Amino acid sequence: MTFNTYQQTLDYLFQQLPMFQRVGAVAFKKDLTNIKALCELLGNPQEQFPSIHLAGTNGKGSTAHILASVLQAHGLKVGVHTSPHYRDFRERIKINGALASEQFVIDFVEKHKSAWQEIQPSFFELAVAMAFQYFAEQKVDIAIIETGLGGELDSTNIIMPLLSVITNISYDHQKFLGDTLPEIASAKAGIIKQNIPVVIGEKQTEITHVFEAKAKTENTPILYASDHIEAQFLSNDLHHSTFDIYKNEDLLYEKLEVNLIGNYQRLNLQTALQALELLPSDLFQLEEEELRTGLKNLKKSTHFLGRWQVLSETPLVLADSAHNEAGIQSAMQYLHSFSFEQLHIVLGFANDKDLDKVLPLFPENATYYFAKADVPRGLNAQILMEKAATFDLVGETYSSVKAALEKAKQKAKEEDLIYVGGSIFVLAEVV
Repeated sequence: MTFNTYQQTLDYLFQQLPMFQRVGAVAFKKDLTNIKALCELLGNPQEQFPSIHLAGTNGKGSTAHILASVLQAHGLKVGVHTSPHYRDFRERIKINGALASEQFVIDFVEKHKSAWQEIQPSFFELAVAMAFQYFAEQKVDIAIIETGLGGELDSTNIIMPLLSVITNISYDHQKFLGDTLPEIASAKAGIIKQNIPVVIGEKQTEITHVFEAKAKTENTPILYASDHIEAQFLSNDLHHSTFDIYKNEDLLYEKLEVNLIGNYQRLNLQTALQALELLPSDLFQLEEEELRTGLKNLKKSTHFLGRWQVLSETPLVLADSAHNEAGIQSAMQYLHSFSFEQLHIVLGFANDKDLDKVLPLFPENATYYFAKADVPRGLNAQILMEKAATFDLVGETYSSVKAALEKAKQKAKEEDLIYVGGSIFVLAEVV
């Protein structure tokens, strides 16, 4: 079969390759055999550009895009590989905010599809290999490579980066990574490599021994961003947050404006600033003017979607991709920093989510609109409504996320707030 259009190519990929984003556990490959074979087939493109490798439970996307925008503002050609995507597969493969071309995807699949029949890669493995090939062909100055799930056995973990970054550790994907924080940390620590410095975003006392032991084994320096850099949250509007930045308790940058909202972004900002300081000086030297430009224009310059995205201002509609216990807890705390009369929550989850852990984090005094995301992994809306009722979260079910959001908009007054969340798949239908 020959593909003439981008959509035909995507249909083929979705049908041929098991995709964790859509179907869950059956698509998860806990080993690096396939990605190594794929990259061998391509001539090991991952060895042809410098990179930063990024793991962690929460904050990976924000940290990746902070790094990318600042590096771009300094004149570098920056590749970014993140996952999953919202609307377009090519969101996984960007250079300076521009998605990879549709023609590249068509040509890549057409050229290599017969050779990978023997390898039988997952969708994620193929996407990673495709990103590496694109960044190599386009001769990026640096690429920021985000792990998909875990670290040690993640398909991205065949790169030898300039720097490894781990944002934080909390509970998510326990089925694959382990039931305790040290077990999850151990999986993420798998990206720490021989003599390559590592930045840990948050110092969490119950797991520092995991990182210290791995760093010692690999003979590599380890830095905790929170030990050296403090971002003090000052204020935010709907599009920017402002921080004072202290380094070892001395004011370093005053009123730094970041095109992301939320007090919790201070952690990602601290992590990114610490990482930038460790990049080799022949590649990059941090300048304040470019730093400010990069942070102020972050979403536009990097095509960053899904974090406290403003879909409408009257009434205020906010979409956020927090989907695990720590992320949702932080999101609900931040949500109540807004002033509103009534809160409306459009909610859906993946069917493998532990509802007993996440539903108690949502407020009882909101009106709920339950919907199933349009992927096989989407949780049935009726099941979600019935489970939510046991936590005194009351609402109705809707045939789609869009229908749920439309109903919320009809019912909401100008002074109300509508929050859309629970799953990246829910956001994919409205952002």
